[in-house]
Amino acid sequence: MSLFSDIETLYLHRDVVDFRKSINGLVVIVEQDMQLSPFSDALFVFTNKARDKLKILYWDRTGFALWYKRLD
Repeated sequence: MSLFSDIETLYLHRDVVDFRKSINGLVVIVEQDMQLSPFSDALFVFTNKARDKLKILYWDRTGFALWYKRLD
């Protein structure tokens, strides 16, 4: 299954993000810090301080989805 096959743009937020933030907090970062629309067809990638975890935020036309990945 290719879940992100139609996504052409990926934005990496280079600053550390407090991983207690969920969808609403990350949307604020996209809008205010990155000055982008969170409703675009793009993936927004955030990392924690240790750079061993990722959160990926995207809009799928029915609502926001948030993926969390721990890197081993």
